[in-house]
Amino acid sequence: MNVLSNVYPTAALREADARHHWHPFTDTAALNTEGARVIVSADGVWLTDSDGNRILDGMAGLWCTNIGHGCEEIAEAVYAQMKELGYYNTFFKTTHPPVIKLSELLSEITPPHINRVFFCSSGSEANDTIVRMVRTYWQIKGKPEKQTIIARHNGYHGSTVAGASLGGMGGMHAQGGLPIPGIHHIAQPYWYGEGGDLSPEEFGLWAARELERAIDALGEDKVAAFIAEPIQGAGGVIVPPDSYWPEVKRICSEREILFIADEVICGFGRLGTWFGSDYYGLKPDLMPIAKGLSSGYLPIGGVLMADHVSETLEQGGEFFHGYTYSGHPVCCAAAIANINILRSEGIVERVASDTGPYLQQKWLALGEHPLVGEARMVGMVGALELAPAKPDRTKRFEPVGDVGTLCRDISFKNGLVMRAVRDSMIVSPPLVITREEIDDFIERVTKTLDATLSELTKAGLMG
Repeated sequence: MNVLSNVYPTAALREADARHHWHPFTDTAALNTEGARVIVSADGVWLTDSDGNRILDGMAGLWCTNIGHGCEEIAEAVYAQMKELGYYNTFFKTTHPPVIKLSELLSEITPPHINRVFFCSSGSEANDTIVRMVRTYWQIKGKPEKQTIIARHNGYHGSTVAGASLGGMGGMHAQGGLPIPGIHHIAQPYWYGEGGDLSPEEFGLWAARELERAIDALGEDKVAAFIAEPIQGAGGVIVPPDSYWPEVKRICSEREILFIADEVICGFGRLGTWFGSDYYGLKPDLMPIAKGLSSGYLPIGGVLMADHVSETLEQGGEFFHGYTYSGHPVCCAAAIANINILRSEGIVERVASDTGPYLQQKWLALGEHPLVGEARMVGMVGALELAPAKPDRTKRFEPVGDVGTLCRDISFKNGLVMRAVRDSMIVSPPLVITREEIDDFIERVTKTLDATLSELTKAGLMG
């Protein structure tokens, strides 16, 4: 590993950070005792910290830098747009060329029945918007009692009040009086952790039919929508059994509720398709987007609307909802450049047919490691379940999360960013990662697993 000492004054930066910066999703006291990692530059799939260490970014920032770091084309597009029109709003009967162009581009890459988009600044804002949209939709339809939105335990839809309520994260619900009324959660399709003695196919059908049972219990006349990620990201890269989505599609087609596919993580090539809905053959009524929309270069999100939804909302007159930065021209310029690069360089297709299968083969082979209970991956998003006594899925490390944290910290020391969710290690590398970089990536994962296993064996925690 290339180490250049004192490239930046790390200690001083950490001290200032601890004094003034409050981090998201962080135990602030613990972080300030340890000191934050200071990232100062990035290029492609590589990060550089303030001490000169190069780190392979196995999480694409936060699931978002699909085209990799340091893209000059996006920087140039942003600079050019800032010189021409740095900001104007899209309120008050006003628009501008970047928001028009981006809207057109999105209609070209989305499923044919989706041709309109409402812009915001993040996935959280997109899912806040979803709550307003689906309830307003049914109000216009003359069914204002259809208010309840069904979501999944351990799903993630953002951290605003409405977004966190839609999500099924217990830790988030324990703070701030969440969830808000009108949200109902059902089981997630997590076979490894919750499938019991059922086969994956049996469990997938059972989990899908939890939606049907919830609709019957709540009353179809009270249910507005079902929201779900094609693959649950922050919940631990939960890949549903093959039987799950076809059954959900059947249920949704037979019921008068809207289906929302949260594409914030799965969208823009992550699964080797433009959207997770393409991969699973879904036909959502609404699709929240963000992250890969601009590859994280500037904050932008949106809600993609099926034609029948936008046409219904259009009948309702003014939709009293919006954000100062809805359709921000500079953010739109970044997203336009990003989508054009994904298309012109065939990045989505490459993930589907070349680098994706290459990474999947090597990642799934890690399932043979004595510490790994299950390896799973679709496209370029995957997880390793760390287990004390494979193949027994009933045994867990106690307390849950400590082993995942240990493995994550060892991974950082080995120059690789992996994220820990409970005792699962999850990855989502930039889509531009090469075969050579994949080999390096897998070597670092293997080294990390070996070192973690050694520590656990010494502590008597295996078997």
